[in-house]
Amino acid sequence: MKKKVLVFRELPPDQLARLTAVHAVTVANPRLPEQAAAFRAALRDADAMIGSSYAIDAALLASAPRLKVISSISVGVDNYELRALAARGIMLCHTPGVLTETTADTLFSLIMASSRRLIELANLVREGRWQRNIGEDLFGWDVHGKTLGILGFGRIGQALARRAALGFGMPVLYHNLRTIDLATELPELLGKATHTPFDELLQRADIVAVVLPLSSETRGLIGAREFGLMKPGAIFVNGARGAIVQEAALLQALDSGRLRAAGLDVFATEPLPLDSPLRTHPKVTALPHIGSATIETRHAMAVLATSNLLQALAGERPAATVDF
Repeated sequence: MKKKVLVFRELPPDQLARLTAVHAVTVANPRLPEQAAAFRAALRDADAMIGSSYAIDAALLASAPRLKVISSISVGVDNYELRALAARGIMLCHTPGVLTETTADTLFSLIMASSRRLIELANLVREGRWQRNIGEDLFGWDVHGKTLGILGFGRIGQALARRAALGFGMPVLYHNLRTIDLATELPELLGKATHTPFDELLQRADIVAVVLPLSSETRGLIGAREFGLMKPGAIFVNGARGAIVQEAALLQALDSGRLRAAGLDVFATEPLPLDSPLRTHPKVTALPHIGSATIETRHAMAVLATSNLLQALAGERPAATVDF
């Protein structure tokens, strides 16, 4: 029996065709003013939803009395009010795994760009200000051999550690709720990565990278105290969620010289407001939340999200569900 599916962020044509072949599908993106009314109307009869990057809270769920499953085209699920979903018995699916390597690539590119001042120096050329060999005031800093501290050691954190330790000879310190048995789970990092207490990691790392999920425990986790613990001249990279970092404290740490540079793919408010000091700060390499934004990976995410939804609607257990 056909179910009514609400697609609230555009799917690739081949994945939309998979859905429309077996179910009644409405495509309505609530972010677009011309589609917002259609989105609200479709909620009333929707059995399922698929999309990403839109807040699904208790008030919205109240407008969707028939809803049984949501398939998110994302790994993070901080846009979903999990308690409200649990209370209604609504299944939530997501897309872990398929974006691991791509996101780790982005994080390491931020480490490289921040350390070697790539954006700043590329703009020197672009703007016609490269008139002679650069002086020491524009030199960057080596990445190879530096100590990398990783906060969060799930799939992406581990992939980042492999790039750093195996590719650039970087000692890796990591902090994670669960200590990883490297000998059995990540033998290639044995002797190259060390589980380290939170404060000690901040004190010892030359580069600190955040790869944590956003939760009540991690919201605002990195503030003035934490930046104060970091080495003078440390580099800070955030590729997780912007709300983990207290941005005012980050700016103070940059302006005071405590931090040498920051590489940011995420922000507390996205898109980054035009009046945010982070947008034009000379020590900040800022990206528009592109962690998984490659043609191949975004398509793979859509494939998995579509498969999750089709399996759920067929009464099967999807490949990737979220435990509340």
